Amino acid sequence: MRRFTILILLVLSAVAGCVKQASPREETLLTEWAFSRDSVTWENVTVPHDWAIYGPFDRANDLQEVQVTQNFETAVTAHTGRTGGLPYMGKGWYKTTFDVADFDPENQTVSLLFDGAMSQANVRVNGYFVTEWPYGYNAFFADITEYLNPDGKDNLLEVSLENLPNSSRWYPGAGLYRNVHLIRTAKAHVPVWGTCVRTPEVSKEEALVDITIQLEGLREGLRVRTKILGPDGRVKADVDGPAGAEVEQMLRVKGPELWSPEHPALYQAVTQIYEKEGGKTLDEYTTRFGIRSFELIPDKGFYLNGERRKFQGVCNHHDLGPLGAAINKAALRHQLELLKEMGCDAIRTSHNMPAPELVELCDEMGFMMMVEAFDEWDIAKCENGYHLYFDEWAEKDMVNMLRHFRNNPSVIMWGIGNEVPTQCADEGFKVAAFLQDICHREDPTRLVTAGMDRADCVVRNGFAQLLDIVGFNYRTYRYTEAYELLPQKLLLGSETASTVSSRGVYKLPAVLKSGAKYPDNQSSAYDVEYCWWSNVPDIDFAMMDDYEWTIGQFVWTGFDYLGEPTPYDVDAWPSHSSYFGIFDLASLPKDRYWLYRSQWRKDAPTLHLLPHWNWTAGEKVPVLCYTSYSMAELFVNGISQGVVKRVETFNTDNSGNSGINNPENSAATMPRYRLMWPDVVYEPGEIEVVAYDEGGREQARECVRTAGAPARIELTADHDELAADGLDLAYITVRIVDADGNLCPLAANDVTFDVSGAGSFRAAANGDAACLVPFQSRTMPAFSGQLTAIVQSSKDKGTVTLTATSEGLESNTIKIRVK
Repeated sequence: MRRFTILILLVLSAVAGCVKQASPREETLLTEWAFSRDSVTWENVTVPHDWAIYGPFDRANDLQEVQVTQNFETAVTAHTGRTGGLPYMGKGWYKTTFDVADFDPENQTVSLLFDGAMSQANVRVNGYFVTEWPYGYNAFFADITEYLNPDGKDNLLEVSLENLPNSSRWYPGAGLYRNVHLIRTAKAHVPVWGTCVRTPEVSKEEALVDITIQLEGLREGLRVRTKILGPDGRVKADVDGPAGAEVEQMLRVKGPELWSPEHPALYQAVTQIYEKEGGKTLDEYTTRFGIRSFELIPDKGFYLNGERRKFQGVCNHHDLGPLGAAINKAALRHQLELLKEMGCDAIRTSHNMPAPELVELCDEMGFMMMVEAFDEWDIAKCENGYHLYFDEWAEKDMVNMLRHFRNNPSVIMWGIGNEVPTQCADEGFKVAAFLQDICHREDPTRLVTAGMDRADCVVRNGFAQLLDIVGFNYRTYRYTEAYELLPQKLLLGSETASTVSSRGVYKLPAVLKSGAKYPDNQSSAYDVEYCWWSNVPDIDFAMMDDYEWTIGQFVWTGFDYLGEPTPYDVDAWPSHSSYFGIFDLASLPKDRYWLYRSQWRKDAPTLHLLPHWNWTAGEKVPVLCYTSYSMAELFVNGISQGVVKRVETFNTDNSGNSGINNPENSAATMPRYRLMWPDVVYEPGEIEVVAYDEGGREQARECVRTAGAPARIELTADHDELAADGLDLAYITVRIVDADGNLCPLAANDVTFDVSGAGSFRAAANGDAACLVPFQSRTMPAFSGQLTAIVQSSKDKGTVTLTATSEGLESNTIKIRVK
């Protein structure tokens, strides 16, 4: 069994030239636990921990014989890989012990805070039941003071969990997959999520900061002071007043730095409870926030800090690919860095409450957020889904989510549901009103939306009318109708595209297809294949470009994720992860990355040429260019194939069922956003694209060459330095190249990894949705010539070394500093 002693966090920081005293509030993470699947045999694990990610993959792990009415299925079918083919179902037990040094139950409060536990959490301290929480995605907390041993030592903490079968539509993970906090305060203290910061007046000259503070354990003679610290760490405003159960304090900040994706300036409100006589500080609570304003203007759109913009967002599930659901801040940062480079500025936490680390990073890195609560309300999607708990737990879950994240400046809107069957119920609008009212009560500063996919229902039954923001999942051909009929006069693409592709796998002929399947369980990388309910990205670009009243989109999805292997989801094992991502499961970009970048990065040019150039002589191969330039010329071995110019206008008449996401109109829309040479005759050598400006002057060029036989391994790390914290990660891209350094696009060589020094091998992935090699295996086949290895730092400074070998290839080694 693992033991903890609660640590005092001694944080010294420069504030207005002075040294701040250590906070009397003490907090530590409980990371070392014993874990069991049978409550008899135990192993030591580190939390966050996902017990299911270690596999093995198996068709039987999550086989669901179901009729998915959401997909208009009319019969029961065998859904394979729906939750990743991993053994997440069943029970698990965790236990640890901890000490609270100098425990004083008369004058102290000790609490546990769980950022999330999957699922059906039951918590006991020293044998006493403390709390339970069924929903695995939400954070919850409990006061455990009365359950601790009198001397504060040898406290036993036990958590039991259970994941029911048929309880999820994707891979949920399993276990204590998010952090567990132990918090000690004085009896008089600010409780968990006990502050609410608002900025009701914002201008470039001045901002009004309104902070409401909840206080517990008060006695006579106490006061509350709050200081606002700016992004530079200096005091910008302060206020002092008497303590009470609820205190409202208002402060004015001169010349505020406004938070935006381009300038994510962050402030801190440092609140202290202190004794009037003597000035002793009893508690100090820091709330990080941002100063910004936003509004939605009918017919005109979304404005942030007075400037009109549209959301360039993605939806992401919570798993971290080969790392599973166990939260890792370095992995989240890696994803966000890739998205930022693409021009993404918004994240939808589909379809559940996020980990706090993700929201913190979005605050810091500049991503706007739709924080979403549920995939299911009171009517079932899954046999053992959230509908079993909705009546008793929905308000509790909503309150926790709202209080948890209402101070984060990145959070722009609340999402109360995704494609819920309740949207078509006769009184479904009443359920929506119930949830939206909770949002308005707890946080009147933000607006509320829901991802709706049943336009026929919601436009006419009152459901869409009552929401602050109309959010449509797909159904672009109903956008105009909804705009004309609904009072909001604005529309959000709450979920868009669902284009499917496999990195580096190009299917001929390259034609628009819905639900296309192939014997190799792959989808075409030409970005022309989609689902029966969805469309290619070009359609969404056109809707955003052509109508002021569209306020942006959230693409399904930023990254491939475990489970939902559409279109290979019905009796199509071994597919077990998605094909929707702009990035694959190995965090490698698909061609679609450059298509989105060409539209979203206004500050940097994009030029990308596809496909690879290893074909059969004489074969006719479509060649595409994704670029921010308006025209380009293609050359094959120096011979021009002609200049193609982007079509700048197209009639996006989106009425009725003849909308632009129907195949005949999709094909006509694509030339607005892609330069295409549809019938290039293949001959070995090279293809080169030269981009020109409007005056015909060359701006950039890119070349793809025919690759020879695989010769060596090429390694590139995303970072050349890691923190010596035992948590930091390096993502190492592994490429199989020929003697001249050209990527071998068909290579599937097995690559073996050896890691030594100040770090360890964490996982590997190749992005193949049908690959059954465990992520923890040190040998992984390349897919389309590439794969990714993940190395984790140790707590010791030094150098971590990764060596990659493959039979018949020249090996390679990369070294990364750990500091």
